[in-house]
Amino acid sequence: MKKEKFTLPSGREVERVYIKGTKVTVKVLSLGATVEDITYEEGNGDRHLVLGYEDKSLYETNPYYFGACVARVGNRIGGARFTLNGKTYDLEKNDGNNNLHSGKDCLCFRDWKISTVTDNSVTFEIESPDGDMGFPGEMHLCVTYTVTEDDALIIDYEGKSDVDTLFNPTNHSYFNLGEDTTILSGMLKVDAECFTPGGKESIPDGDICSVSGTPMDFRASCKIGYRIDADFEELKYTGGYDHNYVLSHKDVCKRYSQENMDVFFAAELHDDKTGRNMEVYTSLPGLQVYTGNFLKGDVTGLKGEKIPHRGGVCLETQYFPNAINVPRFAQPVIKGGETAKSRTVYRFS
Repeated sequence: MKKEKFTLPSGREVERVYIKGTKVTVKVLSLGATVEDITYEEGNGDRHLVLGYEDKSLYETNPYYFGACVARVGNRIGGARFTLNGKTYDLEKNDGNNNLHSGKDCLCFRDWKISTVTDNSVTFEIESPDGDMGFPGEMHLCVTYTVTEDDALIIDYEGKSDVDTLFNPTNHSYFNLGEDTTILSGMLKVDAECFTPGGKESIPDGDICSVSGTPMDFRASCKIGYRIDADFEELKYTGGYDHNYVLSHKDVCKRYSQENMDVFFAAELHDDKTGRNMEVYTSLPGLQVYTGNFLKGDVTGLKGEKIPHRGGVCLETQYFPNAINVPRFAQPVIKGGETAKSRTVYRFS
């Protein structure tokens, strides 16, 4: 483990922590508890496996949520409104008529405190007051990043509130395991028989549809770009992949089991040219596959090159988007005084 500090042009001081496995090194920032970089050690040097900004000052606004720890609630809430225990709460409309990633003052733009550091892990904590971003309850949040000897990045989330509230954090890293500038040649497998269509605003309304016979079918490993520009109209969405998958949760991975929090295989990303591979495991019911459809080539990345449209893919573990407004979905609600936990694993080889 290595820790250092640097100062942004704004005068803001940021701590950077390096945690390392056998071949994988992860850099995490106190600003937003953000994953700044993940590198894989190969014979001729380290290879970047995620997208990040060359200009570190961009993490203050993080326009594309690179590596962000999105909390309290990741993804979208339809109409920027929800009702809990008979009371209706209005949120910021920062994505059309909807709330995205908790609003423009999401915790990924704030300074987190480093509470614990070991040789291969770091824990960040933050306090979110009652009414913060429109959500009820005074909440204490923790996120722990751990890199194992077998080169798995384990992300543990923990939240506790004094009253009932929502808790659905996720990590927004964009992965690209290859040398191509886009993710289109990446091979993706998702352990899901169904997905939740969300319409043009990406807001699921309770429908659960089979992936069979649609461009959404990644049950067998398939090139991401193979059907990305297919006609999605009948699936109520156009413009590439930005969908929530209903994970099958068939195969538990006991290797990462702890405190009765088993994680299940969710997805696998592979690059044929380099042989690099990443498996995703999670304790959560959903996975958002987002192919960087809104990247515009306007920021310079870690390789010193402009990051193009569809330059990476996000595999965001989660409760389903808009779940609080859809009673049939598993609810991202924690009871006052109780502690909620979830775990996601990205294993590289």
